[in-house]
Formats: sequence, C-alpha cells, structure tokens
Amino acid sequence: MTKPLWEPSAVRIESANITAFARSLGEEWGVRLDGYDALWRFSVEEKEKFWRTVWREGGVIAETQGEIVIADPDKLPGAQFFPDARLNFAQNLLRRRDDATAIVFRGEDKVNRRLSYAELYDMVSRLATVLRAAGVGPGDRVAGYLPNMPETIMAMLAAASLGAVWSSCSPDFGTQGVLDRFGQIEPKVLFGVEGYHYNGKAHDCLGKLGEIAAALPSLERVVIVPYTREAPDIGGVAKAVMLDDFVAGFDAGEIDFVQMPFNAPLYILFSSGTTGVPKCIIHGAGGILLKHLTEHRLHSDVKRDDRVFYFTTCGWMMWNWLASALACEATVLLYDGSPFHPDGNVLFNFAQDEGATLFGTSAKFIDAAKNAGIAPIETHDLSTVRSLLSTGSPLVPESFDYVYERIKADIHLASISGGTDICGCFVLGNPAGPVWRGEIQARALGLAVDVFDDGGRPVRGEKGELVCTNAFPSMPVGFWADPDGAKYRAAYFERFPNVWCHGDYVALTEHDGMVIYGRSDATLNPGGVRIGTAEIYRQVEGMDEVLEGLVIGQEWQGDTRVVLFVVLRDGIALDEALADRIKQQIRKNTTLRHVPACIVQVPDIPRTKSNKIVELAVREIVHGRPIKNKEALANPEALAHFADRPELQS
Repeated sequence: MTKPLWEPSAVRIESANITAFARSLGEEWGVRLDGYDALWRFSVEEKEKFWRTVWREGGVIAETQGEIVIADPDKLPGAQFFPDARLNFAQNLLRRRDDATAIVFRGEDKVNRRLSYAELYDMVSRLATVLRAAGVGPGDRVAGYLPNMPETIMAMLAAASLGAVWSSCSPDFGTQGVLDRFGQIEPKVLFGVEGYHYNGKAHDCLGKLGEIAAALPSLERVVIVPYTREAPDIGGVAKAVMLDDFVAGFDAGEIDFVQMPFNAPLYILFSSGTTGVPKCIIHGAGGILLKHLTEHRLHSDVKRDDRVFYFTTCGWMMWNWLASALACEATVLLYDGSPFHPDGNVLFNFAQDEGATLFGTSAKFIDAAKNAGIAPIETHDLSTVRSLLSTGSPLVPESFDYVYERIKADIHLASISGGTDICGCFVLGNPAGPVWRGEIQARALGLAVDVFDDGGRPVRGEKGELVCTNAFPSMPVGFWADPDGAKYRAAYFERFPNVWCHGDYVALTEHDGMVIYGRSDATLNPGGVRIGTAEIYRQVEGMDEVLEGLVIGQEWQGDTRVVLFVVLRDGIALDEALADRIKQQIRKNTTLRHVPACIVQVPDIPRTKSNKIVELAVREIVHGRPIKNKEALANPEALAHFADRPELQS
C-alpha cells in the first residue's frame, strides 16, 4: 500500500499532547526531536531523562520524588523506578474536585447515572473512612465482584487511598472462577453486586456471593452494591451489609491519602487461567500511574474534559486502564451489559449521546459490527470522536477498511497490544502520525520493543518474538506467592536472559509499525515452518460465509497439521465446495503451508471473559487432554463441539 489510510492534519498534529511533550522534552534536555522515531529513540536511550519529564509533565502528585530515577537500570528483572518516591495512586486520580462530570454510567437500557468530580471524591472519602475503621490498611487486599459501574471505581480508589491492594472479577464469573482468583490473595473485604443486567435480563448474583463468602475465610466484611434491586434479601451471604448501611454515619471529608513507596502493590491482576489456576500478577502504584499517563496523554491524546469510553468488564485490564483516565481530568464513560442489546448500535448510541472523544473496544466487536452490516457513518453523529482504539486480538486489515468506510473517515484508529502482564501496551497509537492498513502504528514510548529470532538476534522484515530489552515502570512487582521470583522470571525472562519475552509472534514493518500474527504458544508448525494463526484468520473471516474461525495445530503422523474450525452464517452449511473456496482463499493470499488439512464447522467458539478465543484449550481437547480451568471461559459449554470429532480421526 503506497498511501496511509489516514493522516492527521497539520492543525491536529500541532494541537496533540505528544507534540507539546516532545517540544518540552527537547527544550529541557537540549535536544531536537523531530518526529515520532526521534522521540521514541530518546525515550529508550535516555530513559532516566524521559521518565523524569513524564513525571513532571504528567503533574504527578507525590510527597517526594527522590533523586534516583532508576536503580539498577540494566537489570531485568530487578530495576527499580523512583526508589525513594512516596505517592498515592488515588490522590492522582482524584486531583480534580469540581462540579464537572467525572463518570457517566449506562447499564444497558435500565440505568443511566452521572457523578461529578466532587461527588466522586466525597463518596470515596466516606468509603475510605469506613474501610480504615474496619481495619483495612497498607498491603491488605480489597476485592470486587462487580460490573463496570461507578461503585467499582469508588471502591478501588478508596482501597488505594489507604495503600491497600485492589483486585476484581466481573459478576459473570462462576463461583469456582472467583475462588481460583480471590482464594489465592485472601481479601479482607469483598465488594459484590446483588445482580446485573445482560441482554435485557436481570441476573442474580446473591447465590454465588453466598458460596464465595463461605469459602473465603479471610473475609471480614462483604459489602453488597445494589444494581438490579434496591433492597434484596442478603441473609444468605455471610458478613454481608448493603453499601448504604456500610457508609451510614460516615460523612464526606478530606481524604487522608496514605503516601506509599513507588512500587507498593496497587493491583493484583490475573492471567486468563485457561491452562491452570490463574497467575496473580502484582502491579505497583507508581508504575501504573506513569505508564497510563503516557498511554492516555501521549499515545491517545486524552485532554482535560475529554470523554473517554472503553467497552470492558472488571475482569479485564482495560478496566484498570480506563479508570486511570481520571488522572487526565477527563470524564470516564462506563457501559455495562451486552454490546448487542437491543442491537449492535448501542455503543455508538452511547458515544453519540455523551460526546465521546475516545471510543475503545475489541477487535472482535469491530469484526462483529462489520459482519452485522452496521454503518455508524450513515446513522450516527460521531463528530466528537477523535480516536478509536481496538485491542484484545489483532485487528485485521479488512477491519481497518471497515472503520474508515463505515464508522468514520477522519479518525485516529489505534490498534493497541500489550496485556495483563504489564497492565498496558508494548505497541499502540501515535495521534500525530499516519495510520497504515493492518499495522499497529508505534512502539510504546519508554519501551525498547524489538523483534528477536530464535537465536536472540534482532530481525527486520521477518517474523519473530516480541521482546523488550529495557526496564519500564509497569513491569510487575512480582507474582503472588512467589517469594524468590522464580515464577516471575520463568514467565518472561527464561527465553532470552535479561530481556522480556512477551510471547507474541510479530514483525516490524517498513513504517516502524508492527503486525501481530498471534500468540507464540499458539503458532503452528507444519513441517517445521512457523505460521501465525492471525494470518489464517484474516483470510477466513474476510469471506462472507464465515463469521469466525479458530485454528490449531493437530499432532498427526509424527508432524503437525493445520485444522481450521469455522462458525458460519445462519443457514449455511460447510460442504465440499465451500471448504474448497476457503482453502483457495488461504492459499491464494498466504502459502501452501497455511492451507488447513481439515476444516470443521462448529456452532460456537470458546472464549475468555475478555472475549479472546482460546486456541490452547481447543488444542488440548482435540488431543484428548484435560482442560484444567474451564471456569476461566465465558462459554465453557462450547468446548464440547471440539471433542471426539470424527473429521479429525482420518
């Protein structure tokens, strides 16, 4: 492709936060930084200067910053950012305290609420006071079994204001899935919802909450948040109290923000847990704050009074990412429920009604909207939306086309990728740069992202492992119950010593962007040739008959053969003619080795709670091996479609 799909105007480039930041950085350190490449290189080659400026430009509120920016800067893991700093994460998100709107919440068509910054501060102050009175302090765990609603942000901020550690799951998790997570970290207080709305129906949570509370001996209090009903019977939940009763008698006032070390634990996030009990990943307060400030202000161009939306649940790290937009003094738009109830326009309705400036969603939602023929460019006024962000899986080139042709022509489309592991991104957007079809725009500022071959050598124009060769603030503090760090090192640093290996199969492009071909542990190796699954999905899901695909490598006669599962549109059955067309489409646009040996129709594909398809679980079921943690799946019943398939026996 000789031309980008989109380029920012000169006015837009000049007004972008990243332009002002590059100018300020250059003036402060006496360098000239023309263009993104120069800025990125300075950020990784002069990382101490870069992160000191991020701190200042981001307006970080702290008791002390300290003189040292990075102790042991060349150790991975082991580098320590701002080791002498003391700050409070919640204080930085609650810096604004006026009548401007802080949060807008829409729960399908059932609930519509909004809170000012002053109201948010006051409720957090009441919660913080009562939590402190209940004995919650630095290092204690406070957990949420909650939808994406204002009380979730309030509870997190109250816990963080005390130096406590927050962790959350969405209420669609089953009892065992919650216990697999919270059972490891032993929370002192649990905030839970009595029910939630999804697809137009109310779903009760009190039965599950009763089971969870009974199985967590560490709990001293369960605080029930009303959502679907005001006065539910909570008698079946041990140690339970309704939220209003919990804070009764505690007046709003000044919050006594506990000043904590930079790396004090803030969040515990969980790996997907589809191959075993989830890993508990500990993230530090200062690291999350600095990383999210760069991603919001610089990579996403979030400004004061902007209105930031991301479709997420509280079981996905994008919820943590979204909450941090408060540090930019922006309005956070929360949506809870089905993105297709009553139809696929509901999120675009929300963006239009609330004047969203950033619209964030998953690649799967964009694919689904495309397949459903939704065309907001014809039906909605999205004039306020400057940026559209997509993550969760690779955004295929055809979906780039769909965004610009059917959603909005003049928009910064940023495909972003990183993960729970860093609670942020390795590659993401550049609002002052062009968007090329099928490419993630840029490597993250401050992160020396590269591509290594199997021998640990950097490669260009070839596929390899996504790595990061320098330390960055949002590297995990560690894993829970891993005192010597062995599990942490094994997860990221065993493949290449002193280098973070993320597990994505990628390539850098001629524009210094990136294409992601899938997870390394899900890549296919027919005949010893490495193939990324995303290469096949791009071809298959571009066909009108196919809604979605899932591909695995099946062990077969001493080698590996490619097996493709497809979900087809209603009324279409997989016959020999369609199978041949699918194979021809793949062969025409990739290579002969990409062509599946078998194509099998299934009615549904299993996925995680954050809507990622689970290739590894399907691979295990096809080979007759047990799935260790079905509770991690949003639709575990779908696994049955892949077991004992006669098509895979010959």
